[in-house]
Amino acid sequence: MSQYIPFLADPIPGMQPGGIDRNERWWVERQEALEQAGYMLRPRFRPGWQPSWTGTNKLYLDFEDGNGLRLRLGMDATRISDGKPVMLKMLPREEGPHELEINKLFSTEPLVSDPRNHCVRLLDVIELPNDPPIIVHPLLRPFFDPPLQTYGEFVTFFSHACENHVAHRDCTFGNIMLDPSDMFPESFHPTAIHRSKDFRRKVKWYSRTRCPTRYLLIDFGLSRRYDPANGPPLDMPIRGGDKSAPEHQDRVTRHNPFPTDVYYLGNLVREDFMQKYRGFEFMEPLVNDMVQTDPTKRPTMDEVVTRFSEIRGKLSTWKLRSRIARKYELWPVTAWKSVNHWYHTVGYILGRKAAIPEPK
Repeated sequence: MSQYIPFLADPIPGMQPGGIDRNERWWVERQEALEQAGYMLRPRFRPGWQPSWTGTNKLYLDFEDGNGLRLRLGMDATRISDGKPVMLKMLPREEGPHELEINKLFSTEPLVSDPRNHCVRLLDVIELPNDPPIIVHPLLRPFFDPPLQTYGEFVTFFSHACENHVAHRDCTFGNIMLDPSDMFPESFHPTAIHRSKDFRRKVKWYSRTRCPTRYLLIDFGLSRRYDPANGPPLDMPIRGGDKSAPEHQDRVTRHNPFPTDVYYLGNLVREDFMQKYRGFEFMEPLVNDMVQTDPTKRPTMDEVVTRFSEIRGKLSTWKLRSRIARKYELWPVTAWKSVNHWYHTVGYILGRKAAIPEPK
């Protein structure tokens, strides 16, 4: 095991703004080994790199190589064999074995071919001497960027998020991603995600309605496998990104982790959709049940799927194609966005784009 495993940004004394910090140096020192394994890091992370902004009066963030790591344990790279953008993740000592096990489980048959499997696919495992394993995933994008535009797009998102049958234990805002393959055909810069890959312009993208996407769970460090033959599992609370689950407040009582996942997903919809945007009244009865204080009174995830299927069946095509608008939006903004929205919607209808955009 390596003596130094990077966890947080760790500047080097005397480091110039935009320079390589200790976390990044960990990857720079392994660049040649990663290249031999088939993965090329960006120029910033190769030995001998010189900042391109030297001698200019511009901010280092205005340059492609001025944008460093986005994740504390992750590094972006390009697969040399086909140019595919990927993410490398060094597995921490405590959570690594669990994450690797779950990744392998959902990346092998028959689960990898199951359309209900919405776990990110494991592409490779890199083993370097004296270091923890490094797993390789496709480059993904946060599910909320760009924002969902229609209620039909929300239906797709929620359906995918519910279809995972694993005790993720942290299925929260930061761990649900989207597959950008179709929406971003030219990809994007892995750190400054609103810029093109070469950093020369704003990123080009298509809406979810025009180019449907899949939503995927990532980060299985807190996930666990349970044998159903042993009955409902009981485990100690593990507090992930959402620390508001009622059953986790005492932190000493064992609980079934599956109802907590139901709470996490319901709370995500409540906080990031219902409280911020108009028109989500159709989700209130289901979400209220998903976030009940007593975990035993919450629906199971299978029941959530069944109930949501009934809900989506009652939504009109007009509702599904309608724009998701923020609460308290100024009326001039609403008017302009509504005209623009329905202009594009007419094109989608003529192009026979589904109101609920499902990827092939």
